[in-house]
Amino acid sequence: MTYSYYPGCTLKDRAKELDLYARASAKALGIELKELPQWQCCGAVYPAVKDEIASRLSSVRALMDAEEGKLVTMCSACHHVIKRTNYDWNNDENFRTKATNYMKPEVPYDGSTQVIHFLELIRDEIGFDELAKRVVNPLTGRKIGAFYGCMFLRPGKALAFDDPENPTIIENFIRALGAEAVTYPYRNECCGAYVVLEDKQVAVNQVDRALHSAKAAGVEELITACPLCRYNLIENAVKETMPVHYFTELLAEALGVKEVQ
Repeated sequence: MTYSYYPGCTLKDRAKELDLYARASAKALGIELKELPQWQCCGAVYPAVKDEIASRLSSVRALMDAEEGKLVTMCSACHHVIKRTNYDWNNDENFRTKATNYMKPEVPYDGSTQVIHFLELIRDEIGFDELAKRVVNPLTGRKIGAFYGCMFLRPGKALAFDDPENPTIIENFIRALGAEAVTYPYRNECCGAYVVLEDKQVAVNQVDRALHSAKAAGVEELITACPLCRYNLIENAVKETMPVHYFTELLAEALGVKEVQ
């Protein structure tokens, strides 16, 4: 199976592990992630102003360049921005018209590309039961919690692949790897995000609440799909600390390809 793949800027720099372990794991699962040849930054943050057009055009170009009508993403922020842009294209005629006029493509984008997060691909195209059969190093005895963060599943109407208030996709992923999935109250709250640049204490408070919540529930390590969440959970942890991994790292470990990069 071959899928067009949008890695995003951070996966080429500070979050290389998220990308490298994903590629190794995909290969072990019989999946080829074919990187888009000329992708640009997704914009990192979805624009709050509805009539902002220019910052969403790189996402539109990525959607247009996807082969076979499917585009796989890895980073929560990239997934959030690109999928919301695709939603806008299909539901906002004003945005669609202005973006088309601005870009003037030879063939206008028809809005048909599916934006699929890698976890969604594993769940829907491979299946967690099948993933469990492929595991060669089960993570038995490890108590792992998911940290979804705020961008991975929200807004639910636009992203639409799990319940934003009571998600299960990462917990089922953890169980497929042979570990114990531990749920806790703050798993889908904001980590403090970019506000850390303006008011670090806000991020510190958010991180401490999340980590305290996780530890109280019995979590011993966390996994996430968001580079910013991982950064804040590690760098701004004050009262509580615990290991925080990218989900792809544990996937590569369970599939026996962690050292193959």
